[in-house]
Amino acid sequence: MATGGGQAIRGSRIGSGPMGEHERGETAPRQTVTYFCSQEHRSVIAFSVEAEVPGSWDCPKCGLPASLDCENPPPAPKIEPYKTHLAYVKERRSDQEAAVILDEALSTLRSRRKSGDLIF
Repeated sequence: MATGGGQAIRGSRIGSGPMGEHERGETAPRQTVTYFCSQEHRSVIAFSVEAEVPGSWDCPKCGLPASLDCENPPPAPKIEPYKTHLAYVKERRSDQEAAVILDEALSTLRSRRKSGDLIF
């Protein structure tokens, strides 16, 4: 292991040169826009002067929607809990309809048992 040899250049890496505007050209004119979310986060986003500024933006800190109005940020979206198949069925059918369907299914099953036509 060589210590303090002569070839290494400290504090630099390949491709790192001067990063000034004379190397890359001039930057496009920009405008900064501030968005506010319901968690009281403040996000400053830079847009080109020519770009159309959107009315809403996803907060980079929490992911909630943010708007330009600091007094009235958009509310957090309501997250629906996972519903089971039974929950969807209960939304479509009343208890009386469910009882009728159950009775029909049981009578069909009982008639198959009597005739020996059970299908597994």
